[in-house]
Parts: sequence; structure tokens; C-alpha cells
Amino acid sequence: MRYVTILGSTGSIGTQALDVIESTPGLSVEAISGHSNISLLEAQARKFLPEYVCTTDETKYSDLKTRLSDTSCRVLCGEEGILNVASLPKSDTVITGIVGIAGLKPTLAAINSKKRIGLANKETLVTAGDIVKEACRKTGSEIIPVDSEHSAIFQCMEKRADAKENVKRILLTCSGGPFFGRSLNELKNVTKSDALKHPNWDMGAKITIDSASLMNKGLEVIEAFHLFDVPFENIKVLVHRQSIVHSMVEFCDNAVLAQLGAPDMKLPIQYAITYPNRLPMTGNELDLLTCGNLTFEEPDRETFRCLDLAYKAGKTGHTMPCVLNGANEEAVFLFLSGKIGFLDIAETVEAAMQAHKIIENPTLSDIYDCDKWAREFVKSKI
Repeated sequence: MRYVTILGSTGSIGTQALDVIESTPGLSVEAISGHSNISLLEAQARKFLPEYVCTTDETKYSDLKTRLSDTSCRVLCGEEGILNVASLPKSDTVITGIVGIAGLKPTLAAINSKKRIGLANKETLVTAGDIVKEACRKTGSEIIPVDSEHSAIFQCMEKRADAKENVKRILLTCSGGPFFGRSLNELKNVTKSDALKHPNWDMGAKITIDSASLMNKGLEVIEAFHLFDVPFENIKVLVHRQSIVHSMVEFCDNAVLAQLGAPDMKLPIQYAITYPNRLPMTGNELDLLTCGNLTFEEPDRETFRCLDLAYKAGKTGHTMPCVLNGANEEAVFLFLSGKIGFLDIAETVEAAMQAHKIIENPTLSDIYDCDKWAREFVKSKI
């Protein structure tokens, strides 16, 4: 039996992870955490009966504890609670489905407890990649990517001792989001509702907006740099509207390996938990005879400027990726709140990057300080 903790169980990744565990023999839920959706958290707790349930919203603690008082679940709350949940000795694997930099400390807690990390929180590596990788080196904890693109790259490179040395390029695919093909002028008045209409994936609001702006792909470029030790110059983004080819790896002999599948996150979630084994999975089989043509195009970097901002931040390194991420998180929140326009996201992120004074070789405290600075900078521009 493999015991799994799911951080962010009420979100898109978390709910699908629970579906995977329910349908996969040999897996059991040790703990779950959520934020304010305690009705769903209660329902999940009653269905899977984990030993621990945590809400990071301390104002919901008493209500959740009362709701689950007739169960054997132990209820925790706040930052202390989620750090405890991430470090439980019985859990083998921790799925990190928390959105944003909020996932950094729990992921580090799990790494320091020598867990396998099913990483769905790209901001962990974007903001503090060097710190996270050093923690993995010290503890021997392994990171298995859950993002479909990074899972695809991982699968193309796995079990090859010489894979990294022989990689020529990573070809990171991108759906293009709901605004693919639109001009800057056409994006001036797009709404929150327009931006949330992703053509292929059902995701949370923040990541869906990031997909629309191509910031999500930019963050994934930085994540790929840390996961696979491939230079930014050798990570190429391709728009692939069908979301069937999840990513590719081109080797030095010009061979290109690709991982294909239906646009379904359950496959990379299950593989992160069961690796190196593959287990049967029902539903969402890929039928190459009916999936249509598979096309690849260059992204429009002039219209969707967030992609190049992410490349610039990644190449600069140190605290710049943290500022990129913090400014973007705040700008997306403001867009979803109706306080700025869609095109203002890139403008405010760029302004924050230009104003930032880089801290070389940052500590974890420096990372959080820079994140706070970036958010306050963006809010000051409204």
C-alpha cells in the first residue's frame, strides 16, 4: 500500500488526484488539505477517511472540526497545520496541488521529510528553484512532475542514464489558450469570462488566465530549466492547439521523442504516484484515427509578451523569477477582480521587473521578501 497526501485537494489537480486514487488499487489517502471550500473538504474526508484534514483558512477551522466530529479524521489548520500534513511519516508521496507561491513552504517541508513529490505547483521551482533542488540533493527526495508537459518530457527522458547529456532541445507544447490568433487591438477589451474559456483544459481560474496570457508557458519554461538542467536557449515553445502531443525531446542525433495522450491530467497524476510502474487506466483513450490533424506553430511573442518576460526572468535568475511570479499573481488577481485589463498584466509584470533590485543567491527569507515587494509594487500602480 502506498499512502498519499494531497495538498490542495479541493482544486482541479486535487480532485483529479482523488479520482485516481479511488480507481487505482494499492493507493490510500493519508491526508488532504484545502483552503476555504470546507463543504467539499468535508465531503472528501467522509469519502476517503484520511487520518488528517487541514484547512489553511483558520477562520474555517472550528466549522470544519464540528462537521467532522463524528469521524476519526484529525483536523488541523493554518500554516502550521499544512506543514505538519506535508511531513507525515506514513505518507510516501505528497501531491502539491496548491496554487502559487503558497505551495513553496509545504513542498520544502515534504522534501525535508524525504517524500516523493508529485509536483503540480510550478511556482515552487520558479521562485526558489535552486533552494528546492539543494534540499532534494540533501535529502534524496525525488520530484516527479505532474504538469502534463513536464511529465511528457520526464517520460521521454526516463531510464536513460545518458539522456540529459544527449538532449539537443526540449520542445514544450502550448495550447495557445482562448485568445490564440488575436491581435493586441482585439485583446484590449476582453473580459474575465472570455479569458476563462480554455479550449482544451478544465483548470482553476488563475492558471487559466496564465494560459490565456502565455505566462503559464513562461513559468513552465523556467520549471523545465530546473527539472531537466537544459539551458533556456534549448527550450523551445510550440503552439499545439490540439493538446495531444504533451511535449517532445529532441536528442543530439536529431531523433525526437514525443508523449501523446488525450488532454487529461489523470495520467500524469497517476504516473507521478506509481512511477516507475505503469498501471492500467480506464477512459480517455487516445484514438489517432479520430483526433484530427496535429499542428504546430510559433507563439506570437509580440502580442503575448508574458512568454518573453518569463524567459528574461529565468535567464537573469536569482530573485527575478520570484518577482515575475509575484507580480503576475497579483496582476491576475486584479484582472479577475475587474480592476485592470487583460493587457495590463504584462505591463505591470514588466514594470515590476524593471524596478526590482536583484538579490544574488537569495535565502528563503529573501524569496518571500521579494514576493511581497512585487505584489505591493503591482498594487501601487492601480
